[in-house]
Amino acid sequence: MMIRKLPRNTEGRDWVVGDLHGCFSQLGRLLSIIAFNPACDRLLSVGDLIDRGPESHLAVQWLAQPWFHAVRGNHEQMALDAMRNPPDNQERHLCNGGAWLAEQGQAERDACLAAISQLPLALEIAVVGGRIGVVHADCPDNDWRSLSARLDADNPSEQDYSTLLWSRSRVKNGGGGQVQGVNLLLVGHTPQEHAIMYDNVMHLDTGAVYGGKLTLFCINDFVEVSLPANVEYMAQFLVH
Repeated sequence: MMIRKLPRNTEGRDWVVGDLHGCFSQLGRLLSIIAFNPACDRLLSVGDLIDRGPESHLAVQWLAQPWFHAVRGNHEQMALDAMRNPPDNQERHLCNGGAWLAEQGQAERDACLAAISQLPLALEIAVVGGRIGVVHADCPDNDWRSLSARLDADNPSEQDYSTLLWSRSRVKNGGGGQVQGVNLLLVGHTPQEHAIMYDNVMHLDTGAVYGGKLTLFCINDFVEVSLPANVEYMAQFLVH
Protein backbone atom coordinates (compact mmCIF):
# COMPACT_ATOMS: atom_id res chain seq x y z
CA MET A 1 0.00 0.00 0.00
CA MET A 2 1.63 3.23 -1.16
CA ILE A 3 -1.09 5.58 0.08
CA ARG A 4 -3.17 5.07 3.20
CA LYS A 5 -6.53 6.83 3.33
CA LEU A 6 -7.97 7.47 6.77
CA PRO A 7 -11.61 8.29 7.42
CA ARG A 8 -12.62 11.44 9.23
CA ASN A 9 -11.99 11.23 12.96
CA THR A 10 -15.38 12.04 14.48
CA GLU A 11 -14.50 11.04 18.04
CA GLY A 12 -11.22 12.79 18.82
CA ARG A 13 -8.32 14.84 17.51
CA ASP A 14 -5.70 14.18 14.85
CA TRP A 15 -2.17 15.38 15.55
CA VAL A 16 0.76 15.41 13.13
CA VAL A 17 4.34 15.25 14.42
CA GLY A 18 7.48 16.47 12.68
CA ASP A 19 10.64 14.46 12.05
CA LEU A 20 11.39 12.30 15.12
CA HIS A 21 14.80 10.79 14.33
CA GLY A 22 14.68 8.56 17.38
CA CYS A 23 13.55 11.30 19.79
CA PHE A 24 10.64 9.34 21.22
CA SER A 25 11.22 10.77 24.71
CA GLN A 26 10.14 14.17 23.47
CA LEU A 27 7.18 12.66 21.70
CA GLY A 28 5.96 10.89 24.82
CA ARG A 29 6.22 14.10 26.80
CA LEU A 30 4.35 16.06 24.15
CA LEU A 31 1.53 13.54 24.16
CA SER A 32 1.29 13.96 27.91
CA ILE A 33 1.14 17.75 27.58
CA ILE A 34 -1.71 17.66 25.06
CA ALA A 35 -3.58 14.96 27.03
CA PHE A 36 -3.47 12.61 24.05
CA ASN A 37 -6.19 9.98 24.31
CA PRO A 38 -5.30 6.79 22.41
CA ALA A 39 -8.91 5.66 22.63
CA CYS A 40 -10.07 8.38 20.24
CA ASP A 41 -7.13 10.51 19.08
CA ARG A 42 -4.75 9.68 16.24
CA LEU A 43 -1.08 10.54 15.79
CA LEU A 44 0.28 10.97 12.28
CA SER A 45 3.96 11.26 11.34
CA VAL A 46 5.72 12.93 8.40
CA GLY A 47 8.36 10.18 8.49
CA ASP A 48 12.03 9.97 9.47
CA LEU A 49 11.21 8.09 12.65
CA ILE A 50 14.73 6.68 12.77
CA ASP A 51 18.47 7.55 12.63
CA ARG A 52 20.63 10.14 14.40
CA GLY A 53 18.67 10.12 17.68
CA PRO A 54 19.07 7.81 20.70
CA GLU A 55 15.83 5.81 20.53
CA SER A 56 15.48 4.73 16.92
CA HIS A 57 15.00 1.15 18.09
CA LEU A 58 11.66 2.15 19.64
CA ALA A 59 10.15 2.94 16.25
CA VAL A 60 8.87 -0.63 15.92
CA GLN A 61 6.91 -0.33 19.18
CA TRP A 62 5.32 2.95 18.16
CA LEU A 63 4.42 1.67 14.70
CA ALA A 64 2.57 -1.22 16.35
CA GLN A 65 0.10 1.18 17.97
CA PRO A 66 -3.28 1.27 16.18
CA TRP A 67 -3.56 5.04 16.63
CA PHE A 68 -0.14 5.83 15.09
CA HIS A 69 0.15 6.30 11.32
CA ALA A 70 3.41 7.28 9.60
CA VAL A 71 4.63 7.85 6.07
CA ARG A 72 8.01 6.73 4.81
CA GLY A 73 10.80 9.29 5.06
CA ASN A 74 14.12 9.37 3.26
CA HIS A 75 15.81 7.78 6.30
CA GLU A 76 13.45 4.81 6.24
CA GLN A 77 14.17 4.53 2.52
CA MET A 78 17.94 4.62 3.14
CA ALA A 79 17.61 1.85 5.74
CA LEU A 80 15.66 -0.32 3.30
CA ASP A 81 18.11 0.38 0.49
CA ALA A 82 21.03 -0.50 2.75
CA MET A 83 19.61 -3.93 3.46
CA ARG A 84 18.41 -4.64 -0.07
CA ASN A 85 21.32 -3.26 -2.08
CA PRO A 86 24.59 -3.36 -0.14
CA PRO A 87 27.38 -2.35 0.17
CA ASP A 88 27.29 1.21 -1.21
CA ASN A 89 23.89 1.95 0.30
CA GLN A 90 25.04 0.59 3.68
CA GLU A 91 27.82 3.16 3.78
CA ARG A 92 25.38 5.91 2.87
CA HIS A 93 23.04 4.91 5.66
CA LEU A 94 25.87 4.65 8.20
CA CYS A 95 27.02 8.15 7.28
CA ASN A 96 23.51 9.47 7.91
CA GLY A 97 22.92 8.14 11.41
CA GLY A 98 22.17 4.51 10.61
CA ALA A 99 24.82 2.81 12.76
CA TRP A 100 22.21 1.92 15.39
CA LEU A 101 20.51 -0.49 12.96
CA ALA A 102 23.72 -2.39 12.25
CA GLU A 103 24.21 -2.75 16.01
CA GLN A 104 20.84 -4.47 16.52
CA GLY A 105 20.50 -8.22 16.70
CA GLN A 106 19.25 -9.98 13.60
CA ALA A 107 15.72 -10.42 14.95
CA GLU A 108 15.44 -6.76 15.96
CA ARG A 109 16.86 -5.61 12.64
CA ASP A 110 14.45 -7.81 10.70
CA ALA A 111 11.49 -6.53 12.74
CA CYS A 112 12.45 -2.92 12.09
CA LEU A 113 12.91 -3.41 8.37
CA ALA A 114 9.63 -5.31 8.13
CA ALA A 115 7.80 -2.49 9.90
CA ILE A 116 9.24 0.37 7.86
CA SER A 117 8.81 -1.52 4.59
CA GLN A 118 5.05 -1.32 5.20
CA LEU A 119 5.02 2.46 5.52
CA PRO A 120 3.11 4.23 2.75
CA LEU A 121 4.52 7.16 0.82
CA ALA A 122 1.46 9.27 1.62
CA LEU A 123 -1.43 9.59 4.04
CA GLU A 124 -4.77 11.13 3.13
CA ILE A 125 -7.14 12.14 5.91
CA ALA A 126 -10.78 12.98 5.30
CA VAL A 127 -11.88 16.20 7.01
CA VAL A 128 -14.96 18.39 6.89
CA GLY A 129 -14.92 20.06 3.49
CA GLY A 130 -12.13 18.07 1.89
CA ARG A 131 -8.93 16.21 2.67
CA ILE A 132 -5.52 16.73 4.24
CA GLY A 133 -2.36 15.09 2.95
CA VAL A 134 0.82 14.00 4.70
CA VAL A 135 4.09 13.18 2.91
CA HIS A 136 7.70 13.45 3.96
CA ALA A 137 9.06 16.21 1.72
CA ASP A 138 6.67 17.56 -0.94
CA CYS A 139 3.96 16.71 -3.47
CA PRO A 140 5.05 16.10 -7.08
CA ASP A 141 3.72 18.69 -9.53
CA ASN A 142 1.54 20.23 -6.80
CA ASP A 143 -1.18 17.76 -7.86
CA TRP A 144 -2.49 15.53 -5.08
CA ARG A 145 -5.17 13.79 -7.12
CA SER A 146 -2.70 12.66 -9.78
CA LEU A 147 -0.25 11.51 -7.12
CA SER A 148 -3.00 9.62 -5.30
CA ALA A 149 -4.01 7.85 -8.51
CA ARG A 150 -0.44 6.72 -9.19
CA LEU A 151 0.02 5.54 -5.63
CA ASP A 152 -3.33 3.73 -5.67
CA ALA A 153 -2.09 1.92 -8.78
CA ASP A 154 1.28 1.15 -7.13
CA ASN A 155 2.89 3.01 -10.01
CA PRO A 156 4.91 5.97 -8.69
CA SER A 157 7.65 7.34 -10.93
CA GLU A 158 11.26 7.89 -9.97
CA GLN A 159 10.47 11.60 -9.87
CA ASP A 160 7.62 10.88 -7.45
CA TYR A 161 10.05 9.12 -5.11
CA SER A 162 12.55 11.95 -5.42
CA THR A 163 10.02 14.67 -4.63
CA LEU A 164 8.15 12.78 -1.92
CA LEU A 165 11.30 11.79 -0.02
CA TRP A 166 14.01 14.33 -0.84
CA SER A 167 12.72 17.66 -2.17
CA ARG A 168 13.72 20.87 -0.37
CA SER A 169 12.84 23.27 -3.17
CA ARG A 170 9.77 24.79 -1.52
CA VAL A 171 11.77 25.83 1.55
CA LYS A 172 14.75 27.02 -0.49
CA ASN A 173 12.51 29.08 -2.76
CA GLY A 174 10.19 30.35 -0.04
CA GLY A 175 7.20 28.76 -1.75
CA GLY A 176 6.25 26.80 -4.83
CA GLY A 177 2.54 27.18 -5.47
CA GLN A 178 -0.59 25.72 -3.95
CA VAL A 179 -0.93 21.94 -3.86
CA GLN A 180 -4.18 21.22 -5.65
CA GLY A 181 -6.57 18.56 -4.36
CA VAL A 182 -5.92 18.99 -0.63
CA ASN A 183 -6.92 21.65 1.85
CA LEU A 184 -3.53 21.34 3.52
CA LEU A 185 -0.36 19.30 3.07
CA LEU A 186 1.87 18.50 6.05
CA VAL A 187 5.55 17.69 5.51
CA GLY A 188 8.90 17.55 7.29
CA HIS A 189 12.41 16.78 5.97
CA THR A 190 13.96 20.26 6.07
CA PRO A 191 14.66 21.52 9.63
CA GLN A 192 13.31 24.97 10.46
CA GLU A 193 13.53 27.01 13.63
CA HIS A 194 9.74 27.12 13.78
CA ALA A 195 6.94 25.36 11.94
CA ILE A 196 6.27 27.41 8.83
CA MET A 197 3.63 27.54 6.11
CA TYR A 198 4.51 27.98 2.44
CA ASP A 199 1.46 28.14 0.20
CA ASN A 200 -0.85 25.47 1.69
CA VAL A 201 2.07 23.32 2.86
CA MET A 202 2.94 23.22 6.58
CA HIS A 203 6.55 22.28 7.37
CA LEU A 204 6.84 20.58 10.77
CA ASP A 205 10.50 19.56 11.08
CA THR A 206 11.83 21.80 13.85
CA GLY A 207 15.10 19.96 14.43
CA ALA A 208 14.47 18.02 17.63
CA VAL A 209 17.44 15.72 17.03
CA TYR A 210 19.72 18.73 16.51
CA GLY A 211 18.82 20.26 19.86
CA GLY A 212 15.86 22.20 18.53
CA LYS A 213 12.32 21.21 19.39
CA LEU A 214 9.69 18.67 18.45
CA THR A 215 6.45 20.03 17.03
CA LEU A 216 2.89 18.69 16.96
CA PHE A 217 0.16 20.20 14.81
CA CYS A 218 -3.55 19.52 15.33
CA ILE A 219 -5.46 19.37 12.06
CA ASN A 220 -8.79 19.83 13.83
CA ASP A 221 -8.16 23.36 15.04
CA PHE A 222 -4.68 24.22 13.65
CA VAL A 223 -3.11 24.37 17.11
CA GLU A 224 0.68 23.98 17.22
CA VAL A 225 2.53 22.64 20.29
CA SER A 226 6.32 22.38 20.57
CA LEU A 227 8.74 21.07 23.18
CA PRO A 228 12.51 21.58 23.40
CA ALA A 229 14.77 18.55 23.13
CA ASN A 230 16.11 16.46 26.02
CA VAL A 231 13.12 15.78 28.24
CA GLU A 232 12.24 12.61 30.09
CA TYR A 233 10.69 9.78 28.13
CA MET A 234 7.03 9.06 28.80
CA ALA A 235 6.13 5.48 27.88
CA GLN A 236 2.57 5.26 29.16
CA PHE A 237 1.13 5.52 25.66
CA LEU A 238 2.79 2.32 24.46
CA VAL A 239 0.82 -0.90 24.62
CA HIS A 240 3.08 -3.54 26.14
